[in-house]
Amino acid sequence: MSVELIAILALVAIFAVATVVPINMGALGFVAAFVIGTIALDLTVDELVGGVEGTDATGFPSELVITLIGVTYLFAIARNNGSVDLIVRTAVRAVGGRVAAVPWVMFAVTGLLTAIGALGPAAVAIIAPIALGLATRYRISPLLMGMMVVHGAQAGGFSPISVYGVTVNTISAESGIVTAPIILFLASLLFNAAIGVLLSLWLGRDLFSRTVDADEDASRGSSAPAGGSSSEPDGTGTRTESRTASGPVTLQQATTLIGLLAVIVLALALELDIGFMAITLAVILALMSPTAHKAAVNQISWSTVLLIAGVLTFVSVLQAAGSVDYVGDGIASLGIPLLAALLLCYLGGVVSAFASSTAIIGVTIALAAPFLAAGDVNTIGLICALSVASTIVGVSPFSTNGALVIANTPESLDRDAFYKQVLGYSVAVTLIGPTVAWAAMVVVPGLF
Repeated sequence: MSVELIAILALVAIFAVATVVPINMGALGFVAAFVIGTIALDLTVDELVGGVEGTDATGFPSELVITLIGVTYLFAIARNNGSVDLIVRTAVRAVGGRVAAVPWVMFAVTGLLTAIGALGPAAVAIIAPIALGLATRYRISPLLMGMMVVHGAQAGGFSPISVYGVTVNTISAESGIVTAPIILFLASLLFNAAIGVLLSLWLGRDLFSRTVDADEDASRGSSAPAGGSSSEPDGTGTRTESRTASGPVTLQQATTLIGLLAVIVLALALELDIGFMAITLAVILALMSPTAHKAAVNQISWSTVLLIAGVLTFVSVLQAAGSVDYVGDGIASLGIPLLAALLLCYLGGVVSAFASSTAIIGVTIALAAPFLAAGDVNTIGLICALSVASTIVGVSPFSTNGALVIANTPESLDRDAFYKQVLGYSVAVTLIGPTVAWAAMVVVPGLF
C-alpha cells in the first residue's frame, strides 16, 4: 500500500476512534503524525514540528496556537473587567436595540476588516468573543452568532486588496488564467451573505419581534434571573429584554478598549502577529490588577489548543506524504471537465476544513489550469467556485476561524455541546457548499 493511502486511512481512523471513545482528536493526531511521519516517511521530529522543506507541509501550527492562547487569554481578562459588556451595550445601541440586526452587525464588521486587508483569523479573533458575548446576553443562538462572524470574514476575504484576493489573482495570472477580481469579490460576498440569510431564517426567526435596552436601569437588571437577563412585554406585543447597565468606564476598561483598538490598527497597518499582540496586552492588563485576573489563564481553551494543534500537525504529514496531490491528480485525469471541476471544489472544501485555505486554493487552481486553458469550462466561474468552496468551510472547528469561535465559547454554554453544533454545521456546509458553488458559478450558463 502506498504511503499516500496509508496517511488517508490514518485520517479516517482518527475520526473513527474519536467518535467512538472520548479521546481528544488532537492527541490522536499527534500520535498518527509521529508514527506515520517517522516510520513511513522517515521524517525527523524537527521536520514534524517545523515543516518539510520543498513541500506544503508546515508542521506544528505554532502561529495558530499562539493566536488561540493569546486571544482567549486577552478576552478572558476583558470579560472579567467588564470591557466586553461595555462593547456589547455599544453594539446593541448601534442597531437601535433590534435583536435581529445584531448578527448582521457582526457579519458586516468582520467582513469590512477582512476586505480592507486583515487576515480572516485576525478579524474573527477580534469579533468572535464580542459576538458570543452578545449571544449569551440576549439569548441569540451562539451557533448563529459564531457562524455569522466566520461567514462575514469569508464575505470580505476576496476583495482585490485582501490576502485571499491577492493570492488567487496572483496564482491565476502566473498560470496564464484570465481573472476578474471584482467578480471574484462579489461572488464570495453574495454567496456568504446568502448563507447568512438562511442562517437567520433557520436560527433567528424568533429575533425579528424582539428588541433590547442596553442601558436599562441597574435596579431592574438586578432582579433578572440567573442568566442575567429579564424579559417582559412592552405593551405592544413586542418582547423587550433588559440588562444591567454598568457604571462609568473604569481605567481597566479604558485601557482594554484602547489596547484592542491598537491591536486592530497594528494588525491591519503593520501586519504584526495578533497572537503575540494579544498576549502582550493581556499581560499589561494583568499587571494592572494581578489579583483580579489570576484565574484568567485557566480560561484559556487548552483542550481546543490540543485538538487543533494535533489535527493540523497530522494534516501537515498528509501534505508531506503527497496525499493531497495524489487525490488531486486523480481528479484532474478524469477527462470529464464538469465532473472534474466539481471534484476539485470538493477537494478544496474538504482539505480546507482541516488545513490552510490559501495553500489548497493554489493547489486546486494549478490542477484546474490545463482544462481551463483548453476552454472546457467557464474560467472565471470555476475560479470563483474553487475560491468559495475552499473558504466557506472555514466554519469547521478544525480550521483557524472555526477554532477561534470554539475557543471563545462563553462559560455559560456547554463547550462540548457547542463544539458538536459547530461540527455538525461545518459537515453540512462541506457536503453541500461545494455543489452549490459549482452549480451556481460553473454550470449555470451566462452567470459568469
